[in-house]
Amino acid sequence: MNLSSDSPLRIGVLGAAKIARLFVEGVRPSRKVVVAAVASRDVNRAAAFARDTGVTRVYPAYDALLADSEIDAIYVPLPNNLHAAWSISAANAGKHVLCEKPLAATAAEARAVFEAARGKGVYIVEAYPYRAQPQTLKMRELLAANAIGNLQLIQASFGFPLTDVANIRMDPTLAGGALMDAGSYPVSLVRTIAGTRPTRVHAVSRWAESGVDQTTLATLEFSSGLLAQISCTFATARHRHAFIAGDAGSISTTYFNDTSPAFPPILDVKRGTGWDAQREIIETASGNGFLFEVESFDDLVRNGWRQWVGATPDESIDIALTLDALAVSARTGAPASVGV
Repeated sequence: MNLSSDSPLRIGVLGAAKIARLFVEGVRPSRKVVVAAVASRDVNRAAAFARDTGVTRVYPAYDALLADSEIDAIYVPLPNNLHAAWSISAANAGKHVLCEKPLAATAAEARAVFEAARGKGVYIVEAYPYRAQPQTLKMRELLAANAIGNLQLIQASFGFPLTDVANIRMDPTLAGGALMDAGSYPVSLVRTIAGTRPTRVHAVSRWAESGVDQTTLATLEFSSGLLAQISCTFATARHRHAFIAGDAGSISTTYFNDTSPAFPPILDVKRGTGWDAQREIIETASGNGFLFEVESFDDLVRNGWRQWVGATPDESIDIALTLDALAVSARTGAPASVGV
């Protein structure tokens, strides 16, 4: 695939879900990327999506979009159980892929996705818009500078109320559940901060009538001695926050996909070990996470991995391995080792 320096990256969207509409709206201001096509198995739904969002090309099938030689990359916002298969199909069609989290339903699927990408010489990455936020980049900068000393504890949570039993997140056949949906965020954040995957996890869940987990809490153990706690739920008021403690200070933060005056990108940093620790409130630039992420994706496609601020293939595999182990632990009630 040859991209000229003066032409935008042309992205096609598989599916017309609500998140796909949010993606198109977020990307719209970009001068580097344009959403040029949408495909749906329901052509009327695709046509309505195109009419509402201004996307110019409509396809009645996913394969038809993948066959369009003028599309450079694919955004995959399909149900979780379809992420791996359609990411692989897109790679086989020579397209780069930005796939919604979780990248795959299992670590084995995630490995197959990256094998397909390597075989076709394309990039496939897992979408976590918060990773591209200036707030997250600042947090990583502080940790790299040893601002709070050696890491000892991480706590990360994400939850929101979900009562619609017909929602795809409540369907176990679609790889639904709080862990696979909301839980991938705190797991990914812990992996970002720790720099490696845990060795063992212990999870406890509460289950919905459909069979998916409605709430999951877990402890993650690392070979360094670092401990992390994550929680994810469909049963609480909306929240997404994290606490990181080292032996010389702490950071409290949110990790929203989108930041704004309503959801300010603030890091509460304390340096010191006592109640008199020096406190600094750092507020970074705010904006739409889809826009930040897709422009980093464009940099990746044009210039390689050093330009990408999101999850690397190794990180995504570690996230998938951790989710696998958490699911086993939640079902058995016993600790589970994280695979390799």
